[in-house]
Amino acid sequence: MIDGKTQLIAHIGYPTESFRAPMLYNPWFASKGIPAVVVPMGVRPEHFASSFEAIMRLSNLRGALITMPFKVSAMACVDTHSLGAIIAGACNAVVRLPDGRLAADQFDGIGFVRALQRNGLKLQGLRALVCGCGGVGSAIAASLAQAGVGELRLFDIDPRGRDRLAERLREHYPDLRLQLGSNDPDGFDLVCNATPLGMREEDPLAVDPGRLAPTSFVADVVMKREITPLLAAARERGCPIQTGVDMLFEMIPAYLAFFGFPAASSDDIRASSQLRY
Repeated sequence: MIDGKTQLIAHIGYPTESFRAPMLYNPWFASKGIPAVVVPMGVRPEHFASSFEAIMRLSNLRGALITMPFKVSAMACVDTHSLGAIIAGACNAVVRLPDGRLAADQFDGIGFVRALQRNGLKLQGLRALVCGCGGVGSAIAASLAQAGVGELRLFDIDPRGRDRLAERLREHYPDLRLQLGSNDPDGFDLVCNATPLGMREEDPLAVDPGRLAPTSFVADVVMKREITPLLAAARERGCPIQTGVDMLFEMIPAYLAFFGFPAASSDDIRASSQLRY
């Protein structure tokens, strides 16, 4: 039941049709008797700056989840940033501190790596390809570097964002073997689609599945459907896969702590989830 004591967490992005977080957070809040709710808020890109400022002034707002396409632009709208957000150049959560300042952090990469580890993938020394160097891809690349991958190739159709990410990675992880190359997945232990490709039926695949080895682990961050066309193609090749929702479940406990809610495990969230597509 939503009433005057309910604390809001805004889920800001555009479009909202693919949002899955409310189906995970809100049942958990209800099961624990916590007076809080995640509310999807569709903001068109041209209105983001003014809308974000207005939303963050709400007196019963605990904070906000930030998703595409605002993970990078939100960085300029807050007062403090975590190191993870600085390296990624993007954030996906903002909390209002007791003194009124806004603090940003980044959990995409944390959730992605935790999900890989839960799925049994050993990251130390492996070769990884990350397609997409926007907000989510940058966070994933930073967390993979922190987890000790041996080699990382970045691909993006926009070389400017890719190159800025590469500079930050070289600054903080000078021993990482870093490539700026193609999206050819041949020879990589881990292949990640961190682009929006797969949101629409007519989208091309982020990589050529015919170039995947059956031993390659393939992950997709798209959450509009659990098994995206890329993951379906990879599974046909015999590849182990990770869905975007796998990543999301592993992020939520860290998000909850960031917003000041009681501790939870990803198993707790899965047990109460009302996820549907």
